[in-house]
Amino acid sequence: MRLAIIGDYDDSFEPHRATHEAIAHSSKKFDTRIAYDWVPTDTIEARWKAITTDYGAYWIAPGSPYKSMAGALKIIQYARERGIPVLGTCGGFQHMVIEFARNVLGIVDAQHAEYDPYSSKLVVNPLSCSLAGQVLEIEITDKSSRVYSILRSDRIAERYYCNFGLNQDYEDQINDAGFRIVGRDNLKEVRILELKDHPFFIATLFVPQANSTPEAPHQLVTAFLKSIV
Repeated sequence: MRLAIIGDYDDSFEPHRATHEAIAHSSKKFDTRIAYDWVPTDTIEARWKAITTDYGAYWIAPGSPYKSMAGALKIIQYARERGIPVLGTCGGFQHMVIEFARNVLGIVDAQHAEYDPYSSKLVVNPLSCSLAGQVLEIEITDKSSRVYSILRSDRIAERYYCNFGLNQDYEDQINDAGFRIVGRDNLKEVRILELKDHPFFIATLFVPQANSTPEAPHQLVTAFLKSIV
């Protein structure tokens, strides 16, 4: 099983390098080698058949704005509708929110402030305070969630690299439609989402790969890879 990392790789961007490292850390727990490729967002639509045939899971990576928002949203929708494992971190979280708002909630003009700050439907908007470079505590609020079963902890501390998050005005609509809010920070802002009745569709505004080490691979990364080996 091959994994596609959906994002526009930049070796100077720490979360991208950390993604390689986190996969290596977690891979040691499996007998099977986990093969993966970075898939630039602006190649998705042109290479659609190969990308949907060659890969059995998708990691929606940090590093927005993407070269092609349309490409990223298309692969997220494809995986969500077909029960294909998806992990979205940082920018991945944000784009999973936009895809869900457009294609499930029917907010066809749902927008991300990084792409169109003047949109009337900013489902992803600037955070009240930038989280870039911070390590903050998160409470796992839904003890029935897959996330809780993976982490086995009420509280975790994670590193962020973002300036955008879920607009609070849309929280109830998204949660009630099945993209459940399962983690919040001390300000009660949403930091983890999980799609109900999907094998693995988890979005974190933080970057778990930045908190992975050889001695302690991040549990979410390990669980994601376990879902595809």
